[in-house]
Amino acid sequence: MAAVSIAFEAPEVSFQPRPSGGRPIDLVHLARQTGGDKGLETEVLELFARQAREAVARIGGLDAKQRSELAHRLAGASKGVGAFEVARCAEALEAKPRNPAAIAAFTKSVVDADNFIVGLMR
Repeated sequence: MAAVSIAFEAPEVSFQPRPSGGRPIDLVHLARQTGGDKGLETEVLELFARQAREAVARIGGLDAKQRSELAHRLAGASKGVGAFEVARCAEALEAKPRNPAAIAAFTKSVVDADNFIVGLMR
């Protein structure tokens, strides 16, 4: 019985991102990453949005290896700003760069995140 008690008391050690309120950008994560500096948050989001839009614009003209590399880079950037759905879709695209469903899901996630960022900037 003591083993069961210990198992339930052990802290969770795995990182499982959860977007705040189901938003495309986890603003709590972003605030932690920027130390709560609103100006830096804005700058980082603008850079991320530009990078993500460029990735979507370029993705159709890339071969599988280039598409996988692009997806890998964007997955890392997405995790940094708290765009965890974009990161998840980018990782899926990295694994299956020729899969049309992965390309479509990635594109949708970027559009959703970009629209959210545009809304924040108003």
